[in-house]
Amino acid sequence: MKKISLILVILFVFYSLIFADYRITRGPDVGEIYFIGPTVTQPAAIYHSTDFGETATCMDSTLNTNINFFSITADLTSGVLYGYAMPENLYRSYEYGEQYSWNFISNNGYWSINSGRNEGEIYNSIASHSENYGLSFINHSCSGFFGNLSGTAIDNSDSIGYAKVSITSQPDSMYLLISYDNYETLEIQNIVNAYENPIRDISRGTEYGELYNFAGSPQKISYSNDYGLNWQYINQFNTGLDYTDFVGGRQAGEVYVLVTYNALMHTIEHTYIFHSTDYGRTFTAYHSFSKGEEPLVANFSTSLTEGIAPFTVQFNNYSVGEVISYEWDFDNDGTIDSYELEPEYTYQDTGFYSVKLIIHDQESTDEFLREHFIHITDGSGIEDENIQCSIENFQLSNYPNPFNPKTTIIFFTAEDAENAELVIYNIKGQKVKTLVKNEFESGKHSVIWYGKDNNGKSVASGIYFYKFDVNGKTKGVKKMLLLK
Repeated sequence: MKKISLILVILFVFYSLIFADYRITRGPDVGEIYFIGPTVTQPAAIYHSTDFGETATCMDSTLNTNINFFSITADLTSGVLYGYAMPENLYRSYEYGEQYSWNFISNNGYWSINSGRNEGEIYNSIASHSENYGLSFINHSCSGFFGNLSGTAIDNSDSIGYAKVSITSQPDSMYLLISYDNYETLEIQNIVNAYENPIRDISRGTEYGELYNFAGSPQKISYSNDYGLNWQYINQFNTGLDYTDFVGGRQAGEVYVLVTYNALMHTIEHTYIFHSTDYGRTFTAYHSFSKGEEPLVANFSTSLTEGIAPFTVQFNNYSVGEVISYEWDFDNDGTIDSYELEPEYTYQDTGFYSVKLIIHDQESTDEFLREHFIHITDGSGIEDENIQCSIENFQLSNYPNPFNPKTTIIFFTAEDAENAELVIYNIKGQKVKTLVKNEFESGKHSVIWYGKDNNGKSVASGIYFYKFDVNGKTKGVKKMLLLK
């Protein structure tokens, strides 16, 4: 690998981070995070939280005068924190990033640093890694690397890592590279449209092959559980805030988003931590730092957006500001349906529904409209474009979808079925669970899947397929999403 390619990327990131030099990293314990944010008098400081960001302690407020960190990452060893500062310098603290605890460890660093899978392990972009807290580094060959590097992540699987690259001559394409041998070699894992489905900031979760992606305008969260081969859209945020950075947590389905706001030449600054335990579908907003008048920005979502009529939706509200009233329009018809903080609403009829939330403080108003946000079906599965039927008079569906911890699979056939099988497969095509193997009379049938395999072990979150066969012939295949 030629270092000149990474130097060009570093220069690009340097100029972009001048205006957004806030970073976040998870610590070794559940609920523990570090992030970079402002203080009352300084533009940047390192904060440490042990309660998911609800409260945070300022560890070092001298970053702008001593070491100007652009990125940080926490070791699996408690209290050990690494920081990258221009030009190409790596530092380490054994004291939770406290002032005067930083030691210089290398002048051959890269902005994209990642903690490893073991204590004392740090990845210096794709170029090298250390297994002894940065005392020495093992260089990587990086055979197969190409283009301009714009992001890296390592997987929970041993020796697997990712690199996100672009090519100047192909601005509409974005490449996700994968390595199975600690960046000795890399190969293309996925190619996406840089404008329609971008892969930008990536972070690993807790399972093998689990990745989160934070990209787009407005910012969106997507999820993969197959090493970046396929991505599932999860959620998006309202404009008005800077959704600066994000990171996967220590618990299954846990995501942190570092959210900032500044105005009037930084005389007004606010830092929020958005915390999720359901893969970014819903959030709790913590106000970690405040200086000046608070912004007013509406944000909401729900854990489930699709169901069979009548379908009850519990809305999750993570708006920020000194809100004095909430106005919900559950079908965007101009009529206010609720004034509650987090209302519940039952949709009686099928169709797609747009939902609007309007919030007010003493002086201003903000709103968030989510178009075609709720999808209500009649349970027949006919509306679902994923269904693939090879025999007429057959219907297949499941509810709820996404689901946790169980889902009911419904199938209807107008013909008697002999030697019928209903089988669950994971995204790799591996058989997970045989739910039924029987003869069926014509009519409607249902069976519950509790998210366990044939050995009774709970399966990981992600995309699964259920397939109904009769006499060895496939009658229907559907997709579902398990979110723990």
